[in-house]
Amino acid sequence: MKKLLLAVDRLSTWIGQAFAWLIVVLTALISWEVFSRYILNEPHDWNLDAQLMGYGTLFMMAGAYTLAKSGHVRGDVLYGFFRPRTQAAVDLTLYVVFFLPGIVALTWAGWTFFHDALAIRESTFSATPLPIYPFKAVISLAGGLLLLQGVVEIVRCVQCLQ
Repeated sequence: MKKLLLAVDRLSTWIGQAFAWLIVVLTALISWEVFSRYILNEPHDWNLDAQLMGYGTLFMMAGAYTLAKSGHVRGDVLYGFFRPRTQAAVDLTLYVVFFLPGIVALTWAGWTFFHDALAIRESTFSATPLPIYPFKAVISLAGGLLLLQGVVEIVRCVQCLQ
């Protein structure tokens, strides 16, 4: 069981680190647009849409990585004073009551958005339209990865309580 939990941690870490390279791509994209707009006087209408989808993808795909590294915001005012067993009980309760329903809803809604966008080949409303459905696919993909990492965290809470 421990190997499986660590494998999911490694997967979340690898995906988070891989998608972190989008920062380099986005920096190049923004730099090119600034150069193109102000030096060449030839702005691109598609660039802002590409930037927004890139940043959205980056932040969504970093969710499971952040959960694996315990990087999400916590209300540590009292939590830090609890024993590990009490922390695990609080975490387990919050995962079951809030995390699971929220992430399942996100993943389901993301799949619905993707399916509908793919059916109509949805694209941006610019002179050079970009397809939106790949970006909407990221919503359910990121939700699925976050759900998988969340299940790992739940198993760890249960193990701590035993």
